[in-house]
Amino acid sequence: MTELELKYGCNPNQKPSKIFMKEGELPITVLNGRPGYINLLDALNSWQLVKELKEATGLPSAASFKHVSPAGAAVGLPLSGTDRKIYFVEQEGELSPIACAYIRARGADRLCSYGDWAALSDICDADTANYLKGEVSDGIIAPGYTDEALEILRTKKKGNYNVVQIDPNYVPAETECKDVFGVTFQQGRNNYKICRELLDNIVTANKDLPEQAAIDMMVALITLKYTQSNSVCYVKDGQAIGVGAGQQSRIHCTRLAGNKADNWYLRQHPKVLSLQFVEDIRRPDRDNAIDIYTSDEYMDVLAEGEWQKVFKVKPEVLTAEEKRSWIETQSGVTCGSDAFFPFGDNVKRAYKSGVEYIVEPGGSIRDDNVIQTADSFGMVMAFTGMRLFHH
Repeated sequence: MTELELKYGCNPNQKPSKIFMKEGELPITVLNGRPGYINLLDALNSWQLVKELKEATGLPSAASFKHVSPAGAAVGLPLSGTDRKIYFVEQEGELSPIACAYIRARGADRLCSYGDWAALSDICDADTANYLKGEVSDGIIAPGYTDEALEILRTKKKGNYNVVQIDPNYVPAETECKDVFGVTFQQGRNNYKICRELLDNIVTANKDLPEQAAIDMMVALITLKYTQSNSVCYVKDGQAIGVGAGQQSRIHCTRLAGNKADNWYLRQHPKVLSLQFVEDIRRPDRDNAIDIYTSDEYMDVLAEGEWQKVFKVKPEVLTAEEKRSWIETQSGVTCGSDAFFPFGDNVKRAYKSGVEYIVEPGGSIRDDNVIQTADSFGMVMAFTGMRLFHH
């Protein structure tokens, strides 16, 4: 098949719409559903991310995409007991590495992953399909599906869930074109390879880079490579925990990603873990309630007449001091940036969210200030020399 007609483009008024190949066959096959224009933008961008992440780390990888940027990405490390609770894992027993990768990727920012596009580096199995079955998602792309997984996924969205299979051996052309306002742009593909050797240029006094932190740096960089610029990404234990995408100001990216990382960590606060929800509450409602409860707008779910809709027992307020004290216990976080930090304020903000490792291109006229700021916190910082803008 060389082309696929779509329902419409980015918006319903943008017709006709299709994807097509100028040469050769399409590398994807639609196994179920009818994916749209944005669905396939998410699918093809997210597939590149997980493919490269597995190549770089050797671990099964997954991503959760919304509007052509990742809400989360992760490698397939085992889930802890706390992970199972905050990601609402109801399946018993040990889960497959690819299922763990997707659960962790979606868990980075569950609100932003609502209605996501899932991407897997490995064949989708029943563990992954069963977890997806309980989540609100638009579709999935993977190099293959077990018969059981495909049967499960075909029951989602009244049989309309989008299931796309991609040829894992497909290699695109070296140049890519894009039309904007009737003008065609051409550029070479960003084939820059992100690997362990890229992290060798450590510019801080502290040069102790543990292997897990190196993996986290690669997770951050590959996530940023497929995130709308400007972008900053916080990672811990092989999982993106905060992505700040599409901001014109670098510090706003760093704050946004840091706030998301803080929210991820607050979900693990004892008061949050002990919340008692009403029976049969939907996962999105539970996610939303937790997000409001941990925010400054907590009275929206704790006011009389409101808390009874969500909780069996009215929770105590999670105070600003309790939140601040809890976030201060966070540690071992890695921060990556798709371009250089122009000022040390980015480093200071990252430190507040437990960042101990930073990876960025370098090249600012104020690199000395950025390095000095990192040194003042005892951080390890690597310069890659390569910008990762993505539009």
